[in-house]
Amino acid sequence: MSVAITPPKFQISFLGPKFWLVWISMVLLYIVTWLPYPVIKLLGRGTGALLAALAKSRVKVARKNIALCYPHLSRPEQDKLVKQNLYRAGMAVFETAMGWWWPDWRVRKHGVVEGFEHARAVLEQHKGVFGMALHNMNLEFACRVLGLTYPSVAFYRKHNNPLMDYLQYRGRARSNKYMIHKRNARALLSALDAGELCLYLPDQDYGRSQSIFVPFYAVEETATTTATLMFIRRTESVPLMVTSQYTDTGYKVKLYPPLMELKELDDKAGLTLLNSHIERIIDEQPDSYLWMHKRFKTRPDPDGPSLYKD
Repeated sequence: MSVAITPPKFQISFLGPKFWLVWISMVLLYIVTWLPYPVIKLLGRGTGALLAALAKSRVKVARKNIALCYPHLSRPEQDKLVKQNLYRAGMAVFETAMGWWWPDWRVRKHGVVEGFEHARAVLEQHKGVFGMALHNMNLEFACRVLGLTYPSVAFYRKHNNPLMDYLQYRGRARSNKYMIHKRNARALLSALDAGELCLYLPDQDYGRSQSIFVPFYAVEETATTTATLMFIRRTESVPLMVTSQYTDTGYKVKLYPPLMELKELDDKAGLTLLNSHIERIIDEQPDSYLWMHKRFKTRPDPDGPSLYKD
């Protein structure tokens, strides 16, 4: 398919000393994925503690985001949420490997899909599903879970390391129908018009270009991309929210009812509504969310102070 990116090819140079550390790391990670799931969870907790010590700048960002979004929580309550989020970040290391390498039977054992009837009803009408997914820590594994129910089309960001790009692409190809370059908006429009289930991430700060400022939690002016509404308006696809959550036995991918009103609202009203839905879904399991991203980096006044400065 012409809209799909070309899969990276294996290169003989991957066997050279330059990539030995990557190979060693990946082999160890692969071995860990065969351990019992409770053991992997314990390793995730330990990795989260390690991240707390080694990634202090990211922990600081998470702490600030949580303080901005949940000002009603006490400081001990905020600290508890940060600690829980670090555990989820530690698990994400192993969940990526699980998503890439676990056999189908094991993915099905620990992953379920809830609410797929919302997407199925759309797909049976030969319309595209514009799945607006959240940046949750377990998203990589969740895509594999969803792919076993219905393979999706998603944007792909090339890894800077060519060997990691080779491994990453093949890992993600197990769950996606095909992947398109992250800047190829035309390819995503074509996929939606072709009646595909497509995943898009509308919940991060993509910069000032093509963004407007609307409320997100307690931050009244948050840069929010207008590209989300462009995809919805320019196709006959049906928009709905998708999230990934933890359960007692593993993971749940959850699809929500369609948000058809987004097709009719103007940019400000539409993105304000969208952000309110994102907030409610995050609140269902806030420790799962990617709080380490500088969601409020872009400010209305480009010369104004950063929210991430002490």
